[in-house]
Amino acid sequence: MDNYHYIVASLPVLTPDSRLGDESPAAIMSGIREQLSAKDLSVLEFLEKGFDAESLDSSFYREALRHSNRFIREYFSFDLSVRNAKVRYLNSELGRPEGQDTLDINGGEDEEQIAVGEFEESAKLDAVLHSGDILSRERGMDDLYWEKIDGIATFDYFNLETVLAFVTKLHIVERWYKLDEETGRRLFKQLVDEVRGTFKGVEFN
Repeated sequence: MDNYHYIVASLPVLTPDSRLGDESPAAIMSGIREQLSAKDLSVLEFLEKGFDAESLDSSFYREALRHSNRFIREYFSFDLSVRNAKVRYLNSELGRPEGQDTLDINGGEDEEQIAVGEFEESAKLDAVLHSGDILSRERGMDDLYWEKIDGIATFDYFNLETVLAFVTKLHIVERWYKLDEETGRRLFKQLVDEVRGTFKGVEFN
């Protein structure tokens, strides 16, 4: 059995006034990696690749949507839809053609066609994009991502998908630490509370 429950047990407990210090997102990620099997680590490394802007091309998304792991497939299908919707919004604001700079993962006629899941959150995203200042829009989009992650991993317990969902949220937290430390600290405490709540009643030896 893999050590998914020990990963949760190793999370720090934060108070509203605490600072992460040595227990930064990077340090937590290091602890997670140390506890995963080689097979699970390869899946995590693919997920991590998806947070490198230089990797996010059509080839990456084609691979992601064909991936054997369900969380990877569903998360990056959503991510692709959000990114394309953002580009279309910017095109509209700048008076450019609607499809300019969007990613088409089914561009080659000789390639196997890949179905992209329905983008049920399109109306919510459109409302976010047309509201508030830049930070408000960024927070609104991250709220959509957070909700989607919860939806994908709703029925996952003691498995890799639970860990992947945690790591994906941790990337959101890390980004907010760079933008606004107070928001980042609050999101991180929320993340820890959520995961500990999921595993409530489990005894860690």
